[in-house]
Formats: sequence, C-alpha cells, structure tokens
Amino acid sequence: MLAATSVAKPIKSIELSPGSTIQIPNVTWEEFEALLEAWGEKRHTRIAYSQEVLEIMSPLPAHERPNRIIGDLVKVLLDAQNRDWEDFGSTTFKNKVAKVGLEPDTCFYIQNAAQVRECMMSMDLITYPPPDLAIETDVTSNTAFQAYTAIKVPELWIYDRGNFKIYLFQESKYIESTTSQIFPDLPILDLIPSLVKKALEIGGSKVIRELRQQMSK
Repeated sequence: MLAATSVAKPIKSIELSPGSTIQIPNVTWEEFEALLEAWGEKRHTRIAYSQEVLEIMSPLPAHERPNRIIGDLVKVLLDAQNRDWEDFGSTTFKNKVAKVGLEPDTCFYIQNAAQVRECMMSMDLITYPPPDLAIETDVTSNTAFQAYTAIKVPELWIYDRGNFKIYLFQESKYIESTTSQIFPDLPILDLIPSLVKKALEIGGSKVIRELRQQMSK
C-alpha cells in the first residue's frame, strides 16, 4: 500500500486543461484503486484503465453538451416505448478480475434496470452486470476500447463532432453496426446525429419537446 499511496499523490496533483488527455503506463490495479480513493467523487476528469495503462481525460464543454443531449434523447425514446431505465451517468465501473476500470460519458441500464436500481456506490462488475448502453461523445481511445471490451457493454455509441457510430459487442469484440439492438425499430444511426445537430442550432429543450410530442402520436 505504500507504493500505491506514493503514486497517488503526484498523479492526483496533475492538472489538465479542458480537452486534453494523458496516459500513464505501468500503473498496477492497487495503485489504480488508491488513485480513485484519493481523487474522490468531486473531479471533472474521466478515466479509463486497462492493461496497466491509466488514461485521464478532461472533457471540453463542447464534449459535455452533445453527451447531455443524447442522454435526454435516449430517455424520451425509452419512455415512449414504456420501458424502464436507470441513468448511471459517468459512474466508475470496475472489474478486479479483468483489472479494468472505466467511466463512460453517459450510460444506461435498461434490460437490467431492476437489478441496479438501489445501487448507490461505484459499480463492481463482479457483482453487477455492465450497463446495457454506453455513450461516448468523442473518439474513444484504445485504452477505453480495451476496457469496454473487457467489461462487455452490449452496445456502445460514439458521437464525435457530427459523426455517429454504433458498436455491438459480439464474439468477444465490438463490431460496427448500422442498427441498434436497443432500438431495432428506429433509424438510430441517422436519428441521433440529426437531432443533436438540431438541438445545437435551436436549443435542446425545444428538440426534446418536439421529439416527445412526435413519439406520443
């Protein structure tokens, strides 16, 4: 534990400018857990940990806004289909056996919503299932992709400055798809980027109201 503590102090002191990323190799699982404890919950960075590489990302406001919009769109679509969901935001997910850690920009439990409803702590994926949908609003790094692969999130959406891709976890890897397993009857690949673009132009609240009215007909 002494080694972990000594590593936590200098890494915790790192200050990243918005939009920047740093990768730190040779970080053990014990050091990673010590860092999470030292950081606490009140921080503005995202982390990904896989194969002893720790990646720390500081999102831009331009990164956060599409993330929020897409999350709101998902809620409207699920509500219109009368489906239960739990929004776990950028919760820290950890798997000690696989030695991976990850914080999605946004994530949802849908099929497994009832299993995690009362969970208020960081998610130990030895005990709980992974989220059914994770959303990243930038180009996900190799470290994050490796972590997602180990965690086995069934569906991953990546939005990057108007470009939108859907990845499904199949046969131990992510495969790009033109359709969503969560919304198989909706043209998600075209719908999400067009609605995000519209929200950035005329306002998110207006687009959400319009979508809710459209889906209720």
